[in-house]
Amino acid sequence: MFFKDRPAGPAGSGDLPLLPLRDLVVFPHMVVPLIVGREKSRAALNHAFKAGKKVFLAAQKVGRTADPGPDDIHAVGTVAVIIQLLRLPDDNLKVLVEGKGRGRIHRIEDLDDHLRVEVEELPDAPVDPVEAEALVRSVKAAFEQYVKLNKGIPPELLLTVAGIEDAGRLSDMLVAHMGFKLEDRQALLEELHPLRRLERIHQHVQGEIEILQVERKIKTRVKKQMERTQREYYLNEQMQAIQKELGEKDEFKSELQDLERQIAEKPLSEEARERCIKELRKLKMMSPMSAEATVVRNYVDQVLALPWATYAEENLDLVHAAAVLDQDHFGLEKVKERILEHLAVARLVDRMQGPVLCLVGPPGVGKTSLARSIARATDREFVRQALGGVRDEAEIRGHRRTYIGALPGKILQCLKKAGTNNPVFLLDEVDKMSADFRGDPSAALLEVLDPEQNHAFNDHYLDLDYDLSRVMFICTANSLEGIPVPLQDRLEIIRLPGYTEPEKLAIARRYLIPKQRQSNGLQGNQIQFTRQAVQALARQYTREAGVRNLEREVANACRKVARLVVEQGPDTKVRVTSRNLAELLGVPRFQDAEVESLDQVGLVKGLAVTSYGGEVLEIEVAVVPGKGKLILTGLLGDWLKESATAGFSYIRSRSDQLGLDPDFHEKHDFHVHYPGNAVKADGPSAGIAMATAMVSALTGIPVRSDVAMTGEISLRGRVLPIGGLKEKTLAAHRQGITQVIIPQRNEKDVPDIPEAVRDAVVLLRVEHMDEVLEHALRWPSGRTLLTDAVASAGAAGEH
Repeated sequence: MFFKDRPAGPAGSGDLPLLPLRDLVVFPHMVVPLIVGREKSRAALNHAFKAGKKVFLAAQKVGRTADPGPDDIHAVGTVAVIIQLLRLPDDNLKVLVEGKGRGRIHRIEDLDDHLRVEVEELPDAPVDPVEAEALVRSVKAAFEQYVKLNKGIPPELLLTVAGIEDAGRLSDMLVAHMGFKLEDRQALLEELHPLRRLERIHQHVQGEIEILQVERKIKTRVKKQMERTQREYYLNEQMQAIQKELGEKDEFKSELQDLERQIAEKPLSEEARERCIKELRKLKMMSPMSAEATVVRNYVDQVLALPWATYAEENLDLVHAAAVLDQDHFGLEKVKERILEHLAVARLVDRMQGPVLCLVGPPGVGKTSLARSIARATDREFVRQALGGVRDEAEIRGHRRTYIGALPGKILQCLKKAGTNNPVFLLDEVDKMSADFRGDPSAALLEVLDPEQNHAFNDHYLDLDYDLSRVMFICTANSLEGIPVPLQDRLEIIRLPGYTEPEKLAIARRYLIPKQRQSNGLQGNQIQFTRQAVQALARQYTREAGVRNLEREVANACRKVARLVVEQGPDTKVRVTSRNLAELLGVPRFQDAEVESLDQVGLVKGLAVTSYGGEVLEIEVAVVPGKGKLILTGLLGDWLKESATAGFSYIRSRSDQLGLDPDFHEKHDFHVHYPGNAVKADGPSAGIAMATAMVSALTGIPVRSDVAMTGEISLRGRVLPIGGLKEKTLAAHRQGITQVIIPQRNEKDVPDIPEAVRDAVVLLRVEHMDEVLEHALRWPSGRTLLTDAVASAGAAGEH
C-alpha cells in the first residue's frame, strides 16, 4: 500500500526504513541510544541493519499513538546510521544511532512488517561568514555563562563546544543539552538556516540565564534567612542553658559540697585522697552540663565507691568453720584443712595476707560451691567472676579514662559490689581464658594473684594503687594445661580428684536427694530412695568423677514422682529401688561395672587423667604381615606416640627372653589403637600398657582382664613415675578392677588414695617392665619370664 500525499522527491532522495520516535527528536551529529519494542520498528531496524545500516528517524506528533500512520508522523526528520544493535532478553532491541543529516519524507510505503519512506536530503542554507562568526561567539559566551549557573551540565562540555566553529553543527549540538520542549525541538529541526537556529538558541540561553540568576538570588536569600533562624535558635538554647545553670546553681553546689564531705570522711589512701581533691577542684571550674564534667564526676564517684579500708569482721572460730564446711560438703579434707589452717594463723597474727588457692578437678566435684561455703564459714562477703572466654586484658585492669564509657576492671567492680576489702573472691574457670590482639588477661592476673605485688594493684581506670592483699582469692580450673606456668607459680594448687562410690552414695543421701525433693515440691514420705537405687544411679546412669549428673538423675526421678502426685493425689508414695529404676529413668546408659572374666590377647586396660577425671582406656594391638611399620590410631598426642615407639624398642631388645624371632619386626606391622577414646589422650603414662599389649599380641599370651596399669617406660625397660595416681586409681575402682600396676617410685602418692579404694584395689608396685609382664600376662603353667629377665638385665648392667 502506498501513500502519495506528498510530491515525489528529487533525484538525490533515498528509500529508507522508517523508525517513528515517541517524545524524542534526534538532530544531526547526535549519538543516541534507543530501546525499540514495537514490532514494525524492530522489523525496520533489522532491514536497515542488513541493507547499509541507514534508517530514517522521525518524531510522532502524538507520543501515545501505538501504531502511527502518515498523518501521525512529522515530515522532517533525521537520516541516521546504526552504530550498534543488540537484542535484549525480552526481545526488545537496543540500538545506538548517529544522526547524519536532515531529510524530508516524500512518500511512505507500508510493507506490512515495517514502514519505508522516500526521503529528500535537506542541506543547510548558505550563511554570511562574518555574521555567522559573530553569532557563534555570542552563543558560546552565553552558553559558558549558562553552564556556570547550571550545575546539571558537565563543565567538560565547554571544551567540546569551544572546538566547534560551524554554525549549523553548533546549533545542533546545543539543542541536545538545552531544555527545549518537543515542539520547539521539531521546529529547530525543520529550520534549515543555521543562523536563525542559533538566534533562537541564543534567545533561549539568555532566558535560561535570567531564570537561573533569579533562582540563585532566591536561594541566597533563603539561606541567609535560615542562618538567621538557626542563629536565633542557638542563642535561645544558650539562654535557656544559662537560665537552667542559674536555676540549678545551688543544687550543683550542694552536690560538690557532698563530694567534698565524702572525700574528707572516706578512709582513702593518701594518693587517692590527693587525686580526688585535685579532680574536685577541676570539677568546680567546669560547667555541670559539659561532657568533661561528667567524666570527672564519674571518676570521683568510682573512687569513692570502692571499700578502701572497709573490712568485714572475720569469724575465726575453728569449730564453727569446720561445722559449716562439713555441713555443705562431704569429703574434700585437704581443702577444709587448708582453710582451718588459715583461720588458725589469722588468730595468732595481727595482719596476714590472704591465701591464693586454686582448686583443680573435674566438673561436678563442688569447686564453686566450696568457695561459697568458705565465705559462709569465715563470715566474709562472697563475689564471683567467671573468666571463661575472657580474652581482653582490660577486663581485669580496666580501660583508661581517655576512652568513652571507660570503667574499672572486673576486679575492682566486684570489690565495689562486695562492699568490703576482704571478701572471698572466686575466679571461676581460670583455665578457660584466651588471648588475642587486645592482650592476655592471664598476664594481668599475675599482679592480682601475687601476694608480693597485689598490695599495690594498679587499675588503668583509677591509675591508683589499691590494696588486694587481704582478699582471699580462690581460683577453679578443670586442668592445669590452660593455666600459664608463671600464673601456676603464684597459686597454691589443691587437687580435687573426684569422689569414690561410697562418697557419692553419702552425698546423694545427705545432700542431693533432700535438695531435689524440696525443689520439686515433694514431701519426705512421697519419694524414698533405697541404697541399692542410689548405687544403681551412680553405676548405671552416670559415669563421672563428680556428682552433677547424679543430681540430674535424682531430679529426673523426682519430677516423675511429682507428676504422679499431681495426677493421683497427695497420698501417692513412691519407693525408688533398683528394680523399678528403669521404669522411672529408662534404660540404663552404662552397663554395670563388672570386669569380663575372659582374658584376651592384645587387649590391655590403661589409665589416664582428663579434665573430667580419671578414665580407663582400652588399648588394642594387632600384628599383621608387613615390613615393621608401627601404626597408632585413636586421637593420640605426640607424647603418647613416642612412648609407643620406646616400648617397641624395649620389645626388640627382649626378643630372646620373649621367644620371638630376632627379625620379627621386619616381617610384621603393628597397629596400636585406642577404641572409644572421645577425649584426646597424651602423656607418657600409657607406655607400659602399650608395651604389654604388643608383647601379648606377639606371643599370643592373653592379658589378665582384672588388671589395669599406668607407668612410663624407658628404652631399658625401667618403669618411671607418673602423675594423677589418685584419679587413675579411682577410675579403676569405678570400673570394678581389682589390681592396678603402678611404678614403685609413686609409693609416695599412695596415701592420697582413699582408704576404701586402697582396701578394694591391690596396688602392684613395679620397677621394671619384666615385672609388669609377670603380673599382667596369664603365663602358661611351668613358664616364667621374671627370673630370666632380671638375670639378663643384671648381666647387661641395666639394673
